[in-house]
Amino acid sequence: MTKLDAPPADAPTGKRGRPRKAQAAAGDTSESILDAAEDLFSKHGFYGVTIREVAREAGVDTALVHYYFGSKRELFDAVFQRRAELWNNERVAAVDRYARDPGPDGMTLEGLLEAFLRPPFQWSLKGGPGWKHYSALVAQTNANPTFGGETMARYFDPAIRRLIELIKQVLPDAREVDLYWAYHNLSGALTLTLGETGRLDRLSGGLCRSGDLESACDYMVRFAAAGFRAVCAPNPA
Repeated sequence: MTKLDAPPADAPTGKRGRPRKAQAAAGDTSESILDAAEDLFSKHGFYGVTIREVAREAGVDTALVHYYFGSKRELFDAVFQRRAELWNNERVAAVDRYARDPGPDGMTLEGLLEAFLRPPFQWSLKGGPGWKHYSALVAQTNANPTFGGETMARYFDPAIRRLIELIKQVLPDAREVDLYWAYHNLSGALTLTLGETGRLDRLSGGLCRSGDLESACDYMVRFAAAGFRAVCAPNPA
């Protein structure tokens, strides 16, 4: 359990449960382990980090990491899941709100993509170092050929499928294959941008800043909307 999903402080506990102070200490310990693992995984990747290094970074014994999370892969999954739920719940809620009340002109690609993309950009921009680490971790995982596809599918596909359902209403003649290729291109651009690698800064000679996430989101909405229209246009043949 983490601070992201912890119950209220006054939630009742069972007779045989841990004393309240012990529960709080356990929660703090597991949270510290997750924070340390998230930081290290985001910088060095899954294969570049050991359980011993996570324990040292968190200031705990290695046995405690195994006690709370099991194997390194289970620890990685716990790190990935704790923010994915919040991130994706917000994205789905945002596109659903927009779909219910899109304005007098009805739904547009720009409106849907703005609703879908804005939450991860805002979390990375204003959520603190942990969200920066998480964004970098998602970028790495999306490009990982060993387990990236399975991990991304497990935690992100439901939100993505909801977006595509709504895009179908805006582009009713689009072929499914075109919709998925269009999203695939958006996915790569999104995770690369959230990774804030500094590549854009060097390429543009400082004209653009990879950390300017407000501008990045605005550009991505327009770019992705145009891309969906181009890719999903009816085939003249």
